Amino acid sequence: MLDLGTSFLASVARDPGALAIVDGELRLTYRDWLDKIGALVASFDRLGLKPGDHLVSVLQNRWEAATLHWACQFAGLVITPVNWRAKADEIDFCLENAEARALVFEEVSAEAAQASTLARGLARIAVGGPADGAVPFADLLEGEAGTPLPRVGADAWSIMLYTSGTTSRPKGVPRRHRAERAAGIAHVAQNLYRRGEVTLGVMPLYHTMGVRSLIAMSVIGGTFVCLPRYDTKTALALIARERVTNLYLVPTLYHDLVHDAAFAGTDVSSVRKLGFAGASMTDGLLKTLDGAFHPELFVNHYGSSEIYTFTIDQKAMVKPGSAGRAGINQMVRVVRLGAASPEDLAAPGEEGEIIALLSGDEAFEGYWRRPEADAKALREGWYFTGDTGFIDGDGDLFVTGRVDDMIITGGENVSPVEIESCLSLHPAVSEVAVVGLPDEKWGKIVVAFVKRRDAVETEELDRWCRESGLANFKRPRRFVFVQDIPKSPVGKLLRRHLVSGDYAPEAASASSAA
Repeated sequence: MLDLGTSFLASVARDPGALAIVDGELRLTYRDWLDKIGALVASFDRLGLKPGDHLVSVLQNRWEAATLHWACQFAGLVITPVNWRAKADEIDFCLENAEARALVFEEVSAEAAQASTLARGLARIAVGGPADGAVPFADLLEGEAGTPLPRVGADAWSIMLYTSGTTSRPKGVPRRHRAERAAGIAHVAQNLYRRGEVTLGVMPLYHTMGVRSLIAMSVIGGTFVCLPRYDTKTALALIARERVTNLYLVPTLYHDLVHDAAFAGTDVSSVRKLGFAGASMTDGLLKTLDGAFHPELFVNHYGSSEIYTFTIDQKAMVKPGSAGRAGINQMVRVVRLGAASPEDLAAPGEEGEIIALLSGDEAFEGYWRRPEADAKALREGWYFTGDTGFIDGDGDLFVTGRVDDMIITGGENVSPVEIESCLSLHPAVSEVAVVGLPDEKWGKIVVAFVKRRDAVETEELDRWCRESGLANFKRPRRFVFVQDIPKSPVGKLLRRHLVSGDYAPEAASASSAA
């Protein structure tokens, strides 16, 4: 397997004049981009950075962030990107945990970076805006450095992503060059990308989906169109202007895209391939997207930061809710809930925990200095994902939620995803999230939090659930109408906020169903 630096050199050799990256008015071919990357690698040397050092970045999806990513691959640095919204103490945690040698920030993250205690003793690089004692990124690109040569091989660390889990202490996920490239190639194959594809680079480069889009485009001489911060009207304008051919987004962003008033007047005919990951997509949104884009390919990609691909379904509309079957580099199983061994398999149709093989080409090898997390998730050569699901009679996987999200009401296990998909099909429902809330009699009751598109009341939604065939014990016992459904910066549903009461209800919104 090639290291990523050599992989990029091969891309330049194949398609030197192809458009590689777009950011506003900036447009760079692969040959021109390599020159920028080479200058940055030479500047790393002057800063005293060495192979194996961690470089933490706190950047939006701008061309400098993508250039930094590739320069680290050549220089052998471990790019360690974090959310550009991170606070000073969160940056300090990552700097300490990774034993970072450098920090890169921009104007939007400058205040937090400047307030970081540990950053003061590191090389600091400022992208745009005032440097305030940091080295301006633009200065690092000055001069001619020649073609960069890769400093490390395929077994070196490439990147460390931090999981955004439910705890206050994120886990570092280090990944090697070979695993990153294998995941990029799998992404190309599983999404049937052709040479010269154009993708909207909106999923953050601190998230596995964003990184994979960046690598996949390089493999096929494609174009990465930067969208630093998601905005639906800007996204639509870029799709039309740059003739974007594929989209790879979380469901939340798709939802916002097709429901924006500007969508109807935007030419999106260039988009022929849709892919989604990061969360389940409701049946209602699937139908809306299929009707809006009429895509040639509609892929449900199920994976994680730890192991990029678990399963894929290249015909998401044929069997809504199905995550398909194992990707080309993977094997998956469903074991019984609470299983201690990967051999304790669940029966077909039985809900259990989804596990994935650790010897797959795209897999990580363990968390960064978190032996307790390894002990919980890595067992006998398998990664216990913490996700729940079942395999149907055809052999297709259905993901039903998280082990921690399972609602046990009156002794029955209830998956939120099934109820959410049911309610999402109601024309007056814009978004919905289902959780279990404490109840003296039942232990927990099923509660649906609904963002309304049009006027609808509890009685109508309860009737909709009954008439859909949803089992009586799964019907929500309460409906709460909210202004918005809480989500993470990358669009993941934050059920814990609903459980804790951290949401904005509509006025006089809570009501009950019998």
